[in-house]
Amino acid sequence: MRTILYILLVCLSTSSLTFAQESDKTLVEKTVTYYLDGGTNNDFETLKKAFHTNATMKFISKGVYKEVNALEFFKKVMKPGPKQNRKTNIASIDVTGNAAQARLEIEYETFTFIDYMNLLKVDGEWKVVSKIFYRQQKN
Repeated sequence: MRTILYILLVCLSTSSLTFAQESDKTLVEKTVTYYLDGGTNNDFETLKKAFHTNATMKFISKGVYKEVNALEFFKKVMKPGPKQNRKTNIASIDVTGNAAQARLEIEYETFTFIDYMNLLKVDGEWKVVSKIFYRQQKN
């Protein structure tokens, strides 16, 4: 009887850990969806929900390393207008404790952005704290 109770306790604790992990994965997905939907709809207010105020964006432009504040960058380049003609995909999400990483694909007619988003759970909310990306031309 004691063995059965021990096995049951182990199963319950493992399932609650799995549930918590899945719940965080869903919350990370919600956060990166703010970014994707905001960009698709040219809606800065939605996009900014995804980012920590000090989030950085790092990339290579014309062979030169660049590093900017992500929100400042998007605020400058996003203009209200018609919905973007693009397809978005959350390729993967990996969560460990209060840290997560998401790989996103944003496909346009002639190129695809591959975004790697690093997220932290800050004050109970998942926020993108850094983004790197690559622009892949289509053949």
